[in-house]
Amino acid sequence: MSRIVVTGRVPDAAIEKLRLEHEVDAWPGPESISPEELLRRVAGADAILSLLTERLDGELLDAAGPQLKVVANVAVGYDNIDVAACRERGVVATNTPGVLTEATADIAFGLLLMATRRLGEGERIIRAGQAWKWGMFFLLGSGLQGKTLGVVGMGGIGQATARRAKAFGMDVVYQSRSEIDPDVAAELGARRVELDELLAVSDVVSLHCPYGPATHHLIGAEQFTAMKSSAYLVNTARADRRRGGARRCAARRRDRRRRPRRLRAGARGPPRAPRARERGARAAPRPGPHRDPNRHGDARRRQRARRAPRRAATHADRLA
Repeated sequence: MSRIVVTGRVPDAAIEKLRLEHEVDAWPGPESISPEELLRRVAGADAILSLLTERLDGELLDAAGPQLKVVANVAVGYDNIDVAACRERGVVATNTPGVLTEATADIAFGLLLMATRRLGEGERIIRAGQAWKWGMFFLLGSGLQGKTLGVVGMGGIGQATARRAKAFGMDVVYQSRSEIDPDVAAELGARRVELDELLAVSDVVSLHCPYGPATHHLIGAEQFTAMKSSAYLVNTARADRRRGGARRCAARRRDRRRRPRRLRAGARGPPRAPRARERGARAAPRPGPHRDPNRHGDARRRQRARRAPRRAATHADRLA
């Protein structure tokens, strides 16, 4: 009977099926197994059923021993596996391609709608119990019809995301190592371009490329600068495709887009001191006055609150 080590929680049905013919040592905790515990458990294993949270390298393979035959990764990607180390030791490495294509495309498009239609902001306002009133510009988002989706990595997930974009009336351009099937390209109306052109013309850039040396830190400050100031970036790919300065660059671009509004608001009076955000449910961001023309009542309450300490001090002086 072979011994199989399972590194994380998987469906019970899979564990029971394995136990019909094998000895199974399954990690029971909801949290990820520690590297030290994993090294201890794999000793003497004939097979390892792994999740993408575990690194399967030469050290782990040696800890398992020469009897190890296979590492089966429950993931589409396999950049957590040292394939060369497996090859050197005669260990077969497998993955599960295609099982998450539609699910990942759903998530990618869900994130896109959350950002463009500001659904996340609205959900947080409702959960925080904040008062709100409809207005022409209250949480006003951006429509997708007639906009351009740029897909970086036009594999199965990229194509599934493009199909959803087509249903929303978007145009599709893509950058990939090779041309996709002509029939698929015709179905999607997709056009292959270089990355620079994709960044320049896209209203939404969606990353679906596999991780490797060619895509490590693919998006950085230079690429954000090449994008439209109104563009969105959605990343459902794995690992570090975005360089460290990319977030700071994106923040600066948002500042540039909002600067005219802040200048107009500043013309009506001195800037207000920043307020510390509360923790928990009250930390939900409130839409700014420029987004909601119906917040005049809140502005008057803030003005009264600022005047209140001065009135209290004046009254105390009189009593003295």
